[in-house]
Amino acid sequence: MEQPWTHTTVLLKEAVDALFPDPSQAAGTYVDATFGRGGHARAILARLGPEGRLIAFDKDAEAVAEAARIEDARFSIRHQGFRDLGELPPRSVAGLLMDLGISSPQIDNPARGFSFRFDGPLDMRMDTTRGESVSEWLATAEQQQIAEVIRDYGEERFAVQIAKAIVARRQERGSISTTAELAELVAGTVKTREPGQNPATRTFQAFRIFINAELEELQQALEASLSVLQPGGRLAVISFHSLEDRIVKQFIAQHSKEVYDRRAPFAAPKAMKLKALARVKPSKAEVDGNPRSRSAILRVAERTAEGL
Repeated sequence: MEQPWTHTTVLLKEAVDALFPDPSQAAGTYVDATFGRGGHARAILARLGPEGRLIAFDKDAEAVAEAARIEDARFSIRHQGFRDLGELPPRSVAGLLMDLGISSPQIDNPARGFSFRFDGPLDMRMDTTRGESVSEWLATAEQQQIAEVIRDYGEERFAVQIAKAIVARRQERGSISTTAELAELVAGTVKTREPGQNPATRTFQAFRIFINAELEELQQALEASLSVLQPGGRLAVISFHSLEDRIVKQFIAQHSKEVYDRRAPFAAPKAMKLKALARVKPSKAEVDGNPRSRSAILRVAERTAEGL
């Protein structure tokens, strides 16, 4: 019997409201850049009029299969990462939502290898149809590269020690192949940790971000948003950790101010391309009902006409 993995959509109303400043039914094209299990997508469809369209992206084949259950002529799904947003026509999108990170079904399914709470193959790929798994990468990666990944993407202060332990284990007994093996190795290496946090938390985060090139893809998608959003189009991004949020915050800030050329002090400044609108965190009620939402931050911006 297939396991019914469940998912609670974070900041559902807040994100969808941000895309639709006008309460009337929308007729434009909207994009859900990370379909997941479709919580946001279904809510967006409910706000669209007969002429509205919703295009969704997702790298996960299981998410694409879930999307196939939506029988709505206004909806389409692409088995692609949102780095490919730039393939859409320029100025064609009225609203763009990016819900970053991983969904609960991905975390809770041991076969996906995302969580140290369950023993399973050390995979962590969002798209299991291509690329190498974490286990395959660790089988050949140099110690210095492993340490850099753990430090840069996990903000782990014991990165060097963990990398040494991984390489030593590989030389003695072969490469790590399961989540339980990695969690046990990290726990034996990291002697201190914040109360309530598993010692392997930062390492698992780092390997997931690296193997899926998540931060690079986010930067590419944000840049593409400037091209595909029409004047007045809304950008809404939900992030779940500081590395993601920092990129989104800096991107919006960079494009929300006029840029002056110091070499030509009397020239007109380059117009800003975005207008920052909001920063939203989950309510206490949402966090109490869904603890995984506690770190979420929604940032909202609007595409300006001047910066085109």
